[in-house]
Amino acid sequence: MRFLAERPAHDLTYSDVFLVPSRSAVRSRLEVDLAPTDGTGASIPIVSANMNSVTGPRLAATLARRGGLGVLPQDLPVDELAAAVRGVKAQPVLWDAPLELPESATASEALALLPPAEGYGILLRDASGAEAGFLPAPRLAHALPDARLGDLVHLETPSLDADELDRAAAGPARAAFDRIARGGHELALVRRGPELLGTVSRRGALRGTLYRPALDDAGRLRVGAALGINRDVAAHARELAAAGVDVLVMDTAHGHQEGMLRALETVAGLGLGIPLVAGNVVTADGVRDLVAAGAGIVKVGVGPGAMCTTRMMTAVGRPQFGAVLETAETASGLGAHVWADGGVRYPRDVALALAAGAASVMIGSWFAGTIEAPGRLETDAQGRVFKQSWGMASTKAVHARFAGLDAYELARKELFAEGISSSAIYLDPLRPSLEDLLDMITAGVRSSFTYAGAADLAAFHERAVVGVQSAAGYEEGKALPVSW
Repeated sequence: MRFLAERPAHDLTYSDVFLVPSRSAVRSRLEVDLAPTDGTGASIPIVSANMNSVTGPRLAATLARRGGLGVLPQDLPVDELAAAVRGVKAQPVLWDAPLELPESATASEALALLPPAEGYGILLRDASGAEAGFLPAPRLAHALPDARLGDLVHLETPSLDADELDRAAAGPARAAFDRIARGGHELALVRRGPELLGTVSRRGALRGTLYRPALDDAGRLRVGAALGINRDVAAHARELAAAGVDVLVMDTAHGHQEGMLRALETVAGLGLGIPLVAGNVVTADGVRDLVAAGAGIVKVGVGPGAMCTTRMMTAVGRPQFGAVLETAETASGLGAHVWADGGVRYPRDVALALAAGAASVMIGSWFAGTIEAPGRLETDAQGRVFKQSWGMASTKAVHARFAGLDAYELARKELFAEGISSSAIYLDPLRPSLEDLLDMITAGVRSSFTYAGAADLAAFHERAVVGVQSAAGYEEGKALPVSW
């Protein structure tokens, strides 16, 4: 990357800068390869934050299906975290795993988990656990709150034969799309004989032709998991490795500390053969020390996240574009990589983080307001649907992490908590799912690559040209929200 003019002496954040178009030989954004080269096996440079309100097994599996990497949070007991890793590994690769509920459940119970959106549905089970029908989610829109789900199933959902799809010359995803479209449907079940493998929507089948899933050597979905630095990190790392985790993220708010370096050296010394990520830091010195201790990837960002109050509480942090730019330059010279963690609000910010040298971009609260994120759906007084999100240093997160402590010790930790404990993140009616956001983000980033004349991430790092703008320049780039 280079600056259009002289490199500023002061730090910049994403809204301070813009990308300048260059001569390009890339004919289409579909020619662009977004795969990072950080050894994680992802095919798009998107990582979901290890926040309790952001990444659970469902979101991690969906993200991996489209080529990204979900990082499960550290707050679970390690046996539950290992079980969550195995749960992601057990998910279907080509097809979605449907939400399952007993046929006796009510519409209100279902609507707390799933909005009445096209392309989604609920697999119903009877008291013995056998299939009792499939309910497309749109049928919930007009159901009475106490309506029994089993009574709402009126039409049989079409089924596709997995073996026939596998034999299709155009590939199973394209074959599924063609058959769903010909039948005028939005959703189908995928079976192999009597076995239900999953579901596929028309749009999901289309995505299956455009995205490349992130798979391990055994052909299973990839998933990461976070580890705190104050536990038995060696035992926990071994247990997660045995469960099949693909990336370990050593995570603490202040990554440039002795406790992190000791924990990182311990895990690196186990020789697990798994990429190690450590953070968070914002300086070249922080990168050097973490890489020397065993990190292959360094997580960069202090204070830019939507749920984070660190900068206002402590004055500690650094504007994110400048932090990524300096740390990525340092990491590259050491044969390591950085993830830009936090501060993205638009696809442009993801592109700018990559231009600054990041291998991948970690997204938190933006993903919290999606169907796949953990948490229950709630409705406000205006009928808008939302999920709760909170910072990982907030009182709510601290209480969850240290609930086993005695009342006095827990109260001491809560006294010094930082971050927002509760924020309503609304589902976008036009983009309610994680996959909708991935479409928007990757479409924007692919176009950024074509404007720079870059066919892959390495070329984008080299060819991107960045200018500095005023606040008015940033505002000028926004769409007009009202008519002329």
